[in-house]
Amino acid sequence: MTSELRPEESARIERHRTALSRNALSRPVARAVFDGLITDQTTVFDYGCGRGGDVKRLGEQGISVAGFDPTFAPDTELRSSRIVNLGFVVNVIEDPEERADVLRRAWDLTEGVLIVSARLLDEARGLEAKSCGDGVLTDRNTFQKFFEQNELKTWIDGILEVEPVAAEPGVFYVFRSPAEAQLYLLTRVSRSTAAPRRSEAVFEQHQELLDELMAFFEGSGRLPRAGEFAREKELREKVGTPRQAFRVIQNVTDEERWDRIRVSRYEDLLVYLALSNFRRRPRLSDLPANLQYDIKDFFGNYKSACAQAERALFAISDQDRIREAVKAAAAGKKLPTALYVHSSAIPALPTSLRVLEGCAQELLGAVSSASIVKFNTEKPRVVYLEYPDFNADPHPALRGAYAVDLQTLRASYADYSQRSNPPILHRKEQFVEPEYPGRAMFARLTEQEVEAGLYSDPHRIGTRNHWNSLLEGSGFEIGDHELRRG
Repeated sequence: MTSELRPEESARIERHRTALSRNALSRPVARAVFDGLITDQTTVFDYGCGRGGDVKRLGEQGISVAGFDPTFAPDTELRSSRIVNLGFVVNVIEDPEERADVLRRAWDLTEGVLIVSARLLDEARGLEAKSCGDGVLTDRNTFQKFFEQNELKTWIDGILEVEPVAAEPGVFYVFRSPAEAQLYLLTRVSRSTAAPRRSEAVFEQHQELLDELMAFFEGSGRLPRAGEFAREKELREKVGTPRQAFRVIQNVTDEERWDRIRVSRYEDLLVYLALSNFRRRPRLSDLPANLQYDIKDFFGNYKSACAQAERALFAISDQDRIREAVKAAAAGKKLPTALYVHSSAIPALPTSLRVLEGCAQELLGAVSSASIVKFNTEKPRVVYLEYPDFNADPHPALRGAYAVDLQTLRASYADYSQRSNPPILHRKEQFVEPEYPGRAMFARLTEQEVEAGLYSDPHRIGTRNHWNSLLEGSGFEIGDHELRRG
């Protein structure tokens, strides 16, 4: 796909025909909203806004937003903004030099984060088009440059000389502030430890104040340094030092809970630092001050922290260690060559599996549509499986799968949505943690199906048509996760 672009081909390319009319936020913008990068406190500029769907919908949410497009909004003044979206623009520009210039111009407008998205090579399958420059010319006289995930990352890095962060397939964030980038990356691997507060008579008088101290510890796994806790002066006057106040909390709460939080925070930091070695390791000065405090409290110093992280990263190249981690995993369906686990259980997995999955995310970004994550025990490979109706459907069908090969650093996508007989899931309770909502209901259905003899032939239950045929032939039907006679 590398023929030279002839002048007459370039002249007839109609870029404006690639602009889509949307009834919802575009995928990159929706991702940035989900990740907390776009809020009602940020300014947004959509560079190449097309028909303006994102501008309209963000504006309706009270967000300060504007958009420029050479065809549909040519008179909009270019303005610097906290967030700049370059959404599916670079893939429709046939001239590589112009493509790079557009990226640079969008970056020049960016005060905080630039969002860059493009179509991936998997989307070119089945497309009727002819080779044109480094892309293709479609039958609608539009140009498309389809990137591989890592190719897009390398291209952005090469032009801007700033390492982008994969947000999801085909979407990257480029941060102005190295500290902000590191804070985002840490947040992505951190698990939630919030729990209901306990109100005991011993600290009832200062419960509101102590609640805030508890919240700080829940978020950081450590006590605050001087100046980190907004109500420190009040705390010292009414209760004592943060350490003394925390002893009061420990005396009336579950002390083991705070130990678990500290261990969890340590593991989160270790995973984050291991993944930073997978990228370009940040300098200590690039990290936010609170994260520097975290590293000193948990590891002693940055050198020691990086050494431990390097060992954790090295461990994922040892398949024997991965197999041991799979055996130790408390959640997930274990097969001879793989572990299948619900995405919600990833933070509870052993550290080496979390690092392995984190490396896959570094290449691909977050696959928010994936319900199940597969860890291969024979080679460093992670697969994200999309079961869009996991909770509601007793036996959901596979819609698609993103596979990441960490040996070749390649990602691919397999589409199952058009298959007449896609694979389906059984025994859903095996994929999730014990506390997962609905797990008891999943387990009850499995027990009913086993008692009915429906699992006696494993070859007949793996695909939708075979399973439906088996149910019908056995005189059963399923409703609300209950097996009953039809």
